[in-house]
Amino acid sequence: MEIRRDAYLDELLSKRWNGLVKVITGIRRCGKSYLLKTLFRRRLLEEGVKEENIITFELDTLKDVPFRNPFKLVSTVRSIIGGSSEEYYLFIDEIQMSSKLTNPDDRAGRKITFYDALNDLMTIPNLDIYVTGSNSEMLSDDILTNFRGRSDRIHMHPLCFKEFHDAVGGDARSAYEAYSWYGGMPLVLSRPDEKAKQKYLANLFDEIYIKDLVERVKIQNQEALEGIINLLCSAVGSLTNPQNITDALRSSKIDTQIARSTVAKYMKALENAYLFTPARRYDVKGKAYFDSPIKYYAEDVGLRNSRLGFRQQEPTHIMENIIFNELICRGCSVDVGLVNSTETRNGKRVNVAREIDFIAHFMDKRVYIQSAYAIPDDEKKQAENYPFSKTGDNFMKILVRADITRRWYDEHGVLNIGVVDFLLDKNLF
Repeated sequence: MEIRRDAYLDELLSKRWNGLVKVITGIRRCGKSYLLKTLFRRRLLEEGVKEENIITFELDTLKDVPFRNPFKLVSTVRSIIGGSSEEYYLFIDEIQMSSKLTNPDDRAGRKITFYDALNDLMTIPNLDIYVTGSNSEMLSDDILTNFRGRSDRIHMHPLCFKEFHDAVGGDARSAYEAYSWYGGMPLVLSRPDEKAKQKYLANLFDEIYIKDLVERVKIQNQEALEGIINLLCSAVGSLTNPQNITDALRSSKIDTQIARSTVAKYMKALENAYLFTPARRYDVKGKAYFDSPIKYYAEDVGLRNSRLGFRQQEPTHIMENIIFNELICRGCSVDVGLVNSTETRNGKRVNVAREIDFIAHFMDKRVYIQSAYAIPDDEKKQAENYPFSKTGDNFMKILVRADITRRWYDEHGVLNIGVVDFLLDKNLF
């Protein structure tokens, strides 16, 4: 089955020969290697690039273990190019597996890493460099320090719903039901039945993500890590913070003595591995952020469902998670909105905070979005629309629903749209 990732491929093509290292990041098994080594490579060959001019290293494979050594990597690339003036492309897959070596000439004890290797290779004028990685701490924050503007990041996600539907075809609503159950990890589509899909997703957590975290982050308490994963999966879209998670772990007897600092470290590690994405609360009128509590959303709802044994099928929370991921895939920065209003309760005027599920920011645009699985009556409709009326501005407002198929604007200018329609319309805003 051919899975098209046109948006990422176009982005990659647009960055060729820009003088920067192209860094493709994303959760493991989301399709980074497929994008680089299949789709992008195929396009280069179609355009006439010689196959021998595409140099590829896969650092997560046994055959390329020697090239985890930065010295070995650099010397090999330079020997291949030699004195040629032809254009070469360098692909390095899973570069976070590169080794750190002692620098005998550095009295401060700084290590030689893949940053040093890439900085060296960037001096070759006829070499265009592309790398993939699955660790945001290594390939995001550190790059800002070590590359100082010499890298260009392309962040990749599991399949969005449109990519999923384009691949599976058929009725869109049926595709949405499958997507909300098994998510968008690309290889799920190649599994022949439900049992195989469930097993594949479970193995990703057990054999890839958890083992990777335990080894790379030096997790001492794997049981606590798994407890945090389960709690975050169970409460996607709910407000929480490290203290709440700590209290839950202690009360459930997973670890009655675990420190809040340890929980915070593990939660950050899960974020750095792209398994969960935080969404902070934003005061619309006060124009200020709240540091805590915040919400967490799973990078893929199939992984989330698998972790919970496909038992907690909460369509409202799953739909909210899917909408959040869609906004992120569209390049938006996403906050949880908060609007304050004065209301009369029991004869007294009180200040009440109302929540807007998402504020999506894209360039100079802002869009307010509420996720409502169903609106059976006027009372529910009023509750969903009320926060929109308190923003004090005229930015676009959207009510995404699972109980309608035809879109319309209500008397207040709010767009009511079905969730499938919303996910498929990439030009909505």
